[in-house]
Amino acid sequence: MGFDVDVVVVGGCGHVGLPLALAFADRGLQVAIYDVDAIAVDMVSSGVMPFDEPGAEDLLKRVIGSSRLKPTTDPAVVARAEHVVVVIGTPVDEHLNPDPHVVPAAVEALAPHLRPGQLLVLRSTVYPGVTALVERRLAALGVDIDVTFCPERIAEGKALTELFELPQIVSARSPGAVQRARKLFEVLVSETVELLPEEAELAKLYTNAYRYLKFALANQLYMMANDFGLDYERIRQGVTQHYPRAADLPAAGFAAGPCLLKDTMQLAAFNNNNFMLGHAAMMVNEGLPLYVVDRLSRRYDLSTMTIGILGMAFKGESDDARSSLAYKLKRILRFKAADVLCTDPYVKTDPALVPLEDVMQRADLLVIGAPHRRYAELPTAKPVVDIWDIRGQGARV
Repeated sequence: MGFDVDVVVVGGCGHVGLPLALAFADRGLQVAIYDVDAIAVDMVSSGVMPFDEPGAEDLLKRVIGSSRLKPTTDPAVVARAEHVVVVIGTPVDEHLNPDPHVVPAAVEALAPHLRPGQLLVLRSTVYPGVTALVERRLAALGVDIDVTFCPERIAEGKALTELFELPQIVSARSPGAVQRARKLFEVLVSETVELLPEEAELAKLYTNAYRYLKFALANQLYMMANDFGLDYERIRQGVTQHYPRAADLPAAGFAAGPCLLKDTMQLAAFNNNNFMLGHAAMMVNEGLPLYVVDRLSRRYDLSTMTIGILGMAFKGESDDARSSLAYKLKRILRFKAADVLCTDPYVKTDPALVPLEDVMQRADLLVIGAPHRRYAELPTAKPVVDIWDIRGQGARV
């Protein structure tokens, strides 16, 4: 019996899986989504995005309307697909230790629906060696299918651009499996990069650790300049202007989200916690909210003030508040200040958020927690702490 579905995306209603499913469907493939989140499945089936992603809503309505995309909570759909793409979260525990068994356990749960002739594509960011572990567990279960690891490298907010533009890393044990993975992703991209599975696993972790370290450098340099009474952003602009060797020096800001810290700590764990640069980066980035509050405490009597935090997402123009350091800032300020009010025009998952108008009226001091563009020209006579310098009035605190 053949396959009547080209691709099924397991975990396909999330920030990584859904853009991929949309991209495949937009290129003419017959795509199914299998997800255990019934609410998200119902939303997607109705043509409604469960999160913000530029361009996705119109694309979703188009592919749902053409019947090229069919979401379901029934795992039996896996048996109908030639390509099974697994995209599930790979969290660390409360001690920042990775759990290498999440993806293998999810694949084992799918085993009754896996069939000879399928290509299993692991796309989640995984601890090095997880692909090999999946291969061993499937072999022990008597499941004989091709297994590949093809990591995603998109940024939220750019998914439907980068899925078509970024080279796709493909990896597998056999040349045949590599070729099958190439053929699948060449539906989307013109360039693929072949690595061994363990190389590909490290490549994804290296990518996120590199970004995390760059942000830590910027934040450390920001603290240095700020402690000396100087504006880091003015210095950065001077350094980077028409100087290509420093063009990628980032602005200061909260380096957060569901991936960068997690994957840096996965890399550290892989190397027996011998990753001094990674741990130093964590200390700098995770310490920035503490630094901001400490500096504010030197200038103001916070115990008499109401502080307003503008933006609770982990990045600008996003509705994703996962691992946002704005919430760490909130926790610290709640201990120091008389009151803390938080607002965000995009985040819909936090019932404690209040309208911007209330924050502007009641707060004595404003802190930008996420660099949403609408805050750049927000009129106010109140002091604004803007370490991102999106207002162009200096990044000092």
